[in-house]
Amino acid sequence: MSTPDLAAYVGGYEQMFGHYEALCARLDGDQLAVQSLCPEWDVRGVLAHVVGVERALDGWAPSTESPPPFGEVGVFAREIAGLEPAALAEHVGAVTRSRLAHLRSLDPSVVEAPSFTPTGLATYGRFLQIRLFDMWVHARDIAVPLGERLDDGGFVAGKALDEITLGAGYIVGKKIGLPDGMSIVFRLGGGAARDIAVRVDGRAAVVDGVDHPDVEVLTDVTTFVLLAAGRVDPQEQIDRGRISWRGDATWGERAARNLAYTM
Repeated sequence: MSTPDLAAYVGGYEQMFGHYEALCARLDGDQLAVQSLCPEWDVRGVLAHVVGVERALDGWAPSTESPPPFGEVGVFAREIAGLEPAALAEHVGAVTRSRLAHLRSLDPSVVEAPSFTPTGLATYGRFLQIRLFDMWVHARDIAVPLGERLDDGGFVAGKALDEITLGAGYIVGKKIGLPDGMSIVFRLGGGAARDIAVRVDGRAAVVDGVDHPDVEVLTDVTTFVLLAAGRVDPQEQIDRGRISWRGDATWGERAARNLAYTM
C-alpha cells in the first residue's frame, strides 16, 4: 500500500468534516442523546471524541518525542456537554475549519515525517490514515442507531480498509487461529470492494492473492469494518445474511465470529 500525498488526506478530511458538520446542523437534542454503538458514549459523546481529538491535533507538529496534547479532548467534551444543537454546530465548525487550515499549511513531505501515532512510532501519513479510519467508524457508530446507512465507497473507506488490512495477519493468526498451511480470503462487496487474502506459512500474513483458498468469507465493506472494530454482534450479522462463508465451514464460521481486533 503506497502512502497517498497530503492533498489526498486533506480531501479525506474535508469529506469527513463535512459529514460531521452536516450531522450537527440537522440533529436535534433527542438524537444527540441516542446511545451510539460505543457503549460509553451517546451521539454527543462520539462527536466530543472525534472533534476533540482533531482540536488536540490542530497545530501539533509530527514528533517522535512529544505526543499530541490529548488531554484537551476532555476539555472539549465538557465545553459542548450542555450546548443546544445550533451552538454545538458552531463549535464543531470552528474546530474543523481551523484544523483544515492547519493541514493545508503543512509541507507535502510531512506525510513521510517520523511521528508518534496511536499504534506506535510510524509516519504522519499513517497517523492521518488512522484518524480517517477512526472518523469513518465513528460516523457509523452514530448512523446505525439512528437507522441511517452511509455510503461505503471512496477514498476514506479505502483508507479504513487499508488500516484493517495492516492488522489482517494478526486477526487471522491470533483472533481466528487459522492453522499453519491454510489460507483465507475476505471478499468484500460495496463501494470500496476488495479481496483481502491471508496465508498462514509459519505465521499469518497478507498476500497478493490465493488461487484456491481454504476459506472464503463474504460480506460488505461496512459490516467487515464494524465487525473488525468490535462494534456489532457477529451472530446478528450472520442471521441477517450480512456475512457468510464457503469452503471449510468450521473455519469459515470461526472467522465470521472472531474478526474483532480493536474496540
